[in-house]
Amino acid sequence: MNKHIVFFDAECPLCRTVKLVLKKLDWRNAILWYPVQEVNESIKERVNGYKNMYDEIYMYTNEKQMLTGFYTVRRILASLPVTTPLALLLYLPFAENIGEPAYRFISIRRYKWFGRVPYNKS
Repeated sequence: MNKHIVFFDAECPLCRTVKLVLKKLDWRNAILWYPVQEVNESIKERVNGYKNMYDEIYMYTNEKQMLTGFYTVRRILASLPVTTPLALLLYLPFAENIGEPAYRFISIRRYKWFGRVPYNKS
């Protein structure tokens, strides 16, 4: 099985914490987490046709589809057995109208609320 690749901001404490929690719930090892700080320029150029990779979470699915923001969160939750029921709620018709603005609200304010930490490649 090919893995989904999730690009996350490793300088964001909220992003790092969410990644750690979700990684523990990924019993099937379906997701590869990749810091945007390590993404090479050619990938950034290809992806930046969407938006700035530092502005929101990105996912390159195992079906070779690029997702951003709320849609990435929804797909991550759908990929993990324990969070699938929550993901199903996010696929309801009205969920996108609430989820997308809620994601943007948090994403825009995450550094203000949680600060920024240096990223050290391990």
